[in-house]
Amino acid sequence: MFRTTFGRSLYGMRHGLIGWSVGVALTVWVMAAIWPSMQSMNIDALLAQYPEPLKEAFNVADYGTGTGFLNGELFSIVLPAIFVVYGIGRGARLVAGEEQDGLLELVAVTPATRTSILVQKAAAMVVGVAVLGVVLWVAILLGSIAAGMDVGVVPAARASFLVSLLGAEFGAVAIAVGAASGRRSIALAVTGGLAVAAYLLYLVGQLVEGDRPYRWLSPVYQAIVDGPIGPSLPGLAVLMPLVALVAVGVAVPVFERRDLAGS
Repeated sequence: MFRTTFGRSLYGMRHGLIGWSVGVALTVWVMAAIWPSMQSMNIDALLAQYPEPLKEAFNVADYGTGTGFLNGELFSIVLPAIFVVYGIGRGARLVAGEEQDGLLELVAVTPATRTSILVQKAAAMVVGVAVLGVVLWVAILLGSIAAGMDVGVVPAARASFLVSLLGAEFGAVAIAVGAASGRRSIALAVTGGLAVAAYLLYLVGQLVEGDRPYRWLSPVYQAIVDGPIGPSLPGLAVLMPLVALVAVGVAVPVFERRDLAGS
């Protein structure tokens, strides 16, 4: 049906992407449904008891607005985690997973070079994450309209773009590790460990004064600093696609030389 690795990869992702999209939309709409009841509470008095580092770590300083509520409830942990897990899962599956299932060997005997195969699979993963980001953007807008959260079109798009970059970065790393090792379990373990380390670096950097100079190294910080639904894109966001490109680029020569499973 599809003549390119890119097209076949996207087609193979369709069912999973639908399920993840439904999950993302429902997550946003459930939180939007809670928002009207939150408005009736004295949130400012509650937040006054929070230590400043915790407010900063979980983006709850502006909790009394729809934007602040979504930043604190969804964009501090939940949505970044969803996009990272999706990216890692797709990335590990597209190369190492297919190799272990004996599918990649069939693609490798076509005229397409291994570099082309790897790049097309990485591109398919990015498109999948981007589709999930568009679903998130639409879900935020619909939830905002229904619950009166007053979240703007551009801020919602900015936030969706940032978590999509985060998911694509870890997905690219998973593809690179899978291409180098040929083992889906290794790709999942290594990239999952890096994701946990990135979140811990972000959290410790927010809570511990002495570690603050290093928090910019965390992709999580790069994505959600000051709350993704904010006034502008953080400059550090450019590091996420750069790391993704470097990861795939480093994996290319290794993938070109390595014997595929079953070959």
